[in-house]
Amino acid sequence: MARTAAPGSRERILRTAGELFYRHGIRAVGMNQVIEAAGCGKNLLYTHFPSKDDLVAAYLRGCRRERERAAGAATEGLPDDPAARLRALVAEIADTATGPDFRGCAFRLYLAEFPGDAGEPGRLARDYLRDTRAEIDALVARLDVADPGRLADRIWLVVEGLYASAARPDAAAAARTATGLVEDLLADVTAR
Repeated sequence: MARTAAPGSRERILRTAGELFYRHGIRAVGMNQVIEAAGCGKNLLYTHFPSKDDLVAAYLRGCRRERERAAGAATEGLPDDPAARLRALVAEIADTATGPDFRGCAFRLYLAEFPGDAGEPGRLARDYLRDTRAEIDALVARLDVADPGRLADRIWLVVEGLYASAARPDAAAAARTATGLVEDLLADVTAR
């Protein structure tokens, strides 16, 4: 008779795999390593996640939920002011990127490892980046600016720079510069 999986086993496997993927990279982590670290059997792992792609996709979906939760918390209670929301979003990314255990954006890291991936994990990573860029575009479009595309490009470049500079020893200084740059860009717009 087959044993019933302990409650929470899927979440434990996913949490363990996510920690390994984030710390070591997805390509470097094998399923046997996940099994050992999670303290589960092979059958249990493959019951919940039939392939490594399924496990990686679940990990990226969880990362997206966490990023969306953090962005929502950063803008919660703010007035319906697109400039204030842009400032809050960039400040939240700066705070995240300067955290002690931060080694990069999970979606950007995935695409760096697997740039041509046409499977579900690659689609999830590209969708997240497209959707977060679209959020910036939508907020900038609500501002009274002559060239919203140019301003959105600049803010997106600041966001990319925050993620790229996260692993550097001067990440905190880069984060202050990045948030200051967005503040300057938005001050020019809102001063009109």
